[in-house]
Amino acid sequence: MSLKKVHTHTHSGSSVQPSKRQRKAAARGGERTRGTTLAPGTKPAAESWMKRIFGFEKEDLSSWERLVCLLNRPTDPASLGVFRFLFGLLMALDVTQERGLSHLDYKYLDGAPLCRFPLFNFLEPLPMDWMYFVYLVMFLGAIGIMLGFFYRFSCLMFISTYWYVFFLDKTAWNNHSYLYGLIGFQLTLMDANRYWSIDGLRNPKKRNAHVPLWNYTVVRAQIFIVYFIAGVKKLDADWVEGYSMQYLAHHWLFDPFKLILPVELVSLLVVHGGGLVLDLTAGYLLFFDATRPVAMVFVSYFHCMNSQLFSIGMFAYTMLATSPLFCYPDWPRRFFRHFPACLGVFLPPAAPLPQPSTSCVYPPTPPGDPKDSPGTPKPTKPGRRHTLGALFTFLYVAEQLFLPYSHFITQGYNNWTNGLYGYSWDMMVHSRSHQHVKITYRDGKTGDIGYLNPGVFTQSRRWKDHGDMLKQYATCLSRHLPRYNITDPEIYFDIWVSINERFQQRIFDPRVDIVKAEWSPFRPNPWLMPLLVDLSPWRVKFSEIEGTLDNQTEVVFIADFPGLHLENYVSGDLGNTSVQVLQGQVNVEIVEEKVNYTLHPGDKMKQLPGGAYHKVYTVSEGPSCYMYIYVNTTEAALQRNFTHLLELQEKIRNGTETEPLPPELQPLITGLEDDDSEGNVSDPVLRVFLRRQRRMKERKERREASLPQRIERFVVKKYYMLRRGFLMTAIAMRNLAVGPPPLEQLTQEVAYANMKEPDSKASLDDSLQAEVGHGEL
Repeated sequence: MSLKKVHTHTHSGSSVQPSKRQRKAAARGGERTRGTTLAPGTKPAAESWMKRIFGFEKEDLSSWERLVCLLNRPTDPASLGVFRFLFGLLMALDVTQERGLSHLDYKYLDGAPLCRFPLFNFLEPLPMDWMYFVYLVMFLGAIGIMLGFFYRFSCLMFISTYWYVFFLDKTAWNNHSYLYGLIGFQLTLMDANRYWSIDGLRNPKKRNAHVPLWNYTVVRAQIFIVYFIAGVKKLDADWVEGYSMQYLAHHWLFDPFKLILPVELVSLLVVHGGGLVLDLTAGYLLFFDATRPVAMVFVSYFHCMNSQLFSIGMFAYTMLATSPLFCYPDWPRRFFRHFPACLGVFLPPAAPLPQPSTSCVYPPTPPGDPKDSPGTPKPTKPGRRHTLGALFTFLYVAEQLFLPYSHFITQGYNNWTNGLYGYSWDMMVHSRSHQHVKITYRDGKTGDIGYLNPGVFTQSRRWKDHGDMLKQYATCLSRHLPRYNITDPEIYFDIWVSINERFQQRIFDPRVDIVKAEWSPFRPNPWLMPLLVDLSPWRVKFSEIEGTLDNQTEVVFIADFPGLHLENYVSGDLGNTSVQVLQGQVNVEIVEEKVNYTLHPGDKMKQLPGGAYHKVYTVSEGPSCYMYIYVNTTEAALQRNFTHLLELQEKIRNGTETEPLPPELQPLITGLEDDDSEGNVSDPVLRVFLRRQRRMKERKERREASLPQRIERFVVKKYYMLRRGFLMTAIAMRNLAVGPPPLEQLTQEVAYANMKEPDSKASLDDSLQAEVGHGEL
């Protein structure tokens, strides 16, 4: 089967358009037959089923040389060029948002005593102004990728700074950030600047030149792996049974499904079942021509939903940008051909056809084709460059298939999800909730014991779930505490976590001094408490128990190990607090009264004393399970007051209230219209009520806003975010170039950069600090 293609800037000669079958087969092989010039009267040769479906013959796999020729087959650069542009654009936006340029000073807090969590302990952030320089280089690299300007150098600028920032902070790790770095690395080795690029305008040899097929093969394989491995990871029992993401079914995006299904089935069938099926099949459906249109619809809908469900930055849009890579490589030419000619300056070019490139291997001219036709590429044999491209393709794909299952190598990082989470594609497979976090220190010299506020000296919350981060945190605390007259501190952590709606249980051994504890990335974590998977069937019973409780009664399910105890404090706000044993045997000690009670399965101890400590000891041979049932009396009373105030406000508005209002309740009349009224309210309950009513009003206005209003709000918000990032970068570059100005001037410049958008309800500091935190994964 001939792969030769004639490239000419004119339309002279007999041009035979390919059949639909030929186009499908050509697309799988990366080369279309459109524009191929055949001798008059010549008919295309018949194609085998393998050629029609996969785009190559089985003979192409018969030897290494033929495989190299296949992977270096000349391919239209158009689709890859458009993807390069979109990826660069999205990464430029990502630098200002999820990478943190807009709140860099809040993220790194130059000179502050912070505990950080780099991949390698020797990695440290540069001084603040230099970190702005790092981000500026990353941003310019992304812009260079987008424009195809000094393309290879721009790729190096982007990935070198990106991976530095990525390794600098494990608390920001997630699968899509890892994916961005991988795609940036791939593009560095590809010829993605052969179409719609400034480099093409500067160098005629690069302009509109063929790219080898392996350029498409690598990135397509990467996206296939992202989908498929994510689906395989969702075959976990927790996901299949609907426990991983139960809360998602309550989101407004699933309201149409709730019209025909109860919320429990929406969670099981739509959220979990639909997510599993889509991830497992998306890569295959995108690959084949017959199923690609359907796949494009469902994949696009899936990613648009994800952009609303999760705070995942540019990930949804990046995945949308990868979908057209599975289409015919020349789809941009055919698509933009229909636009007016006056827009051609700004849009990807539709003509001429690609020119030959030294990056590709061209086969001999087939019989019947004129060998000296203008633009006909000369036959070439694979060289070292082509062999290295094919070798890289195989090694890279093999490595990406291996890494998600290499947790037997990196065993010390994540707990209850072994290995480095960042390269496993375990996307949203686990949800966690934390009930109790206690940090105890002991002075190594005096023996004095004290407690630390969880999260002191750090901005992150993810250290609670990862053994490597806990070790780093304990080591950092041991360096800071001597400043507070604590010598040779020992640090103990008592952290209770529920994963996928299970019991709350300890994740680390609270008896181990983490400062002196051993940790290795290549050995199992010795002070990790095992997940009590044998108790997972209790989750069905949880729903039944919660269904018997009223709206004001709360329940917490606890499981503990033999020989350990839970020290708990019952707040005075909690009334009717009781503990009931579900499995095992416990002793409950009331600390102040110095009284012990032994409870067996089914036993219940009512009215635990409020405002006091008690301890629950597990004395059975196996783990114990028990539950706390309580009523937040303060919250219940507040809710009753809110209901009364709301009824009174409605009566005032509709004129049915006949009694005159006392002076302290006068703000009920103008409370929502007068922004200053809240500060003049003396009654704290009324002040909280007015604040809540104002928030509800704002939320309703946002929900009912028209499309132009929503677009305007979005644009204004992004403008002020980008504005702050670039102004702070300009200040930092000025400081590096000529030195910092006087403190008064610097304060004024930062205040100008911190300018809030009009009608902003929250302070800039609050919004920026909220962006610094990363959600639990």
